[in-house]
Amino acid sequence: MKSLWISDKNGFNKFKSLQAYYSIGGRDLEREIVPLLKDQKLGLMVWSPLAGGFLSGKYRRNQMPEENSRRKEFDFPPINKEKAFDIIDVMDELGKRHNASVAQVALGWLLHQKVVTSVLIGVKNETQLKDNLKSTEISFTEDELKKIDEVSKLLPEYPGWMVDYMQQDRSVNQ
Repeated sequence: MKSLWISDKNGFNKFKSLQAYYSIGGRDLEREIVPLLKDQKLGLMVWSPLAGGFLSGKYRRNQMPEENSRRKEFDFPPINKEKAFDIIDVMDELGKRHNASVAQVALGWLLHQKVVTSVLIGVKNETQLKDNLKSTEISFTEDELKKIDEVSKLLPEYPGWMVDYMQQDRSVNQ
């Protein structure tokens, strides 16, 4: 925000977008950055939309990753794996409904986020590329988006939860 203010104050070109890590398993950007992007009408170019392959569908609870797996050697970006496994379970269920892979569901969710303007994908082979590109064909219902949002949403942090607590007894019409 400060750089945008400096640009405005001095007549400089302002930033038009941000390239940042964002995924259904890593929604930290939603605390402060996404509201800024929306307020300032900036784009978001997402990198590592599958959390370094963790959200591709090849990682499952109680199942060891393949020997040549990227995350086996380079466990990045950091994610809460237990929560990610819960998210993968829901994405797997949605994938079956849409005849889609877990990766397609993860990418499809990103494409349903209004703040996202571009998603940068990285693949090892043509099969992964074709699979990833099919994510553009998924159209989730409101109930499906609500279900996946519920399992993946950020836990409230202070002072946000305190503000919500203090306002719980106030009428919307006051």
